Amino acid sequence: MKTWRLELGVDSPPADDLAELEATIQYRLSGRVSDFHVRLVDRTLVLCGRARTYYAKQLAQHAAMDASGLPVLANEIVVA
Repeated sequence: MKTWRLELGVDSPPADDLAELEATIQYRLSGRVSDFHVRLVDRTLVLCGRARTYYAKQLAQHAAMDASGLPVLANEIVVA
């Protein structure tokens, strides 16, 4: 699996790029987070979705940072 990186100089990447990033992260999470999606805010990421454990939420954050090369502004994944 390739490492996927957003370009820091781009304010609004194409929706296809964000969809590819989400798919890459989901692949790395092996289905641990449902309804997962990513928003880009001022060259940082906001993670959204639902997880069963806090560990899965943490894994999602690290996978997102690793795959994109960007910091996570907020991890709004709900643990339920």
